[in-house]
Amino acid sequence: MHKDEDIQRDLMEELNTDPSIRNDDIAVAVKNGIVTLAGYTDSYLDKYTAERLAGRIKGVKGVVNNIEVKLPSASTRADPDIARAAINALEWNISVPSDRIKVKVEKGWVTLEGDVDWFYQKEAAERSVRYLTGIKGVTNLITVRPRATPSDVKQRIKQALERAAEFDADHITIDVQGSTVTLRGTVRSWAERRDAERAARNVPGVTEVENKLTVDPNILAPV
Repeated sequence: MHKDEDIQRDLMEELNTDPSIRNDDIAVAVKNGIVTLAGYTDSYLDKYTAERLAGRIKGVKGVVNNIEVKLPSASTRADPDIARAAINALEWNISVPSDRIKVKVEKGWVTLEGDVDWFYQKEAAERSVRYLTGIKGVTNLITVRPRATPSDVKQRIKQALERAAEFDADHITIDVQGSTVTLRGTVRSWAERRDAERAARNVPGVTEVENKLTVDPNILAPV
């Protein structure tokens, strides 16, 4: 059993050793396996990276990211400049149908709207703008159009989980109602929980995933 103090120590070590993030103003609290991040970063990318690092730590059951982005004066940009940069970034990404995505920017916060055929396109759109200078956050409201029947969706998700070595598909049950998928069962880490959800979202026809998987670090890894 990984104790809260172990999780906190491991995450602080991870933050201290990752060269891509400045963590001087990041505080970490852990209660019952739930990590809360607080403090400040000077870019949205650092805030996002801190959350990703937390999700990889053994024993983490959830992450609450309360980090505030405080941009240095050199990184501050007007909303129209950010919007133009975001549109250009989407147009340059061949994975993104940029003509179907709208960009809104308010006080440095970017909102993406529109529709795509695949979940990976929704993720690619968010990745395109995540690294832009001057942004304080990203809200991804892009929807995925349904493209398959519920039975097809369930079978494809099951196959995707079975192909992934890190999952034991026998510990995960899949329920499909229309284009909404519900995942239940047990995985070994918060990162596996997130990746199982991503595997489900990447199946054609899935527009929403309700992730009800629980984390138990003590279950055996698949062989």
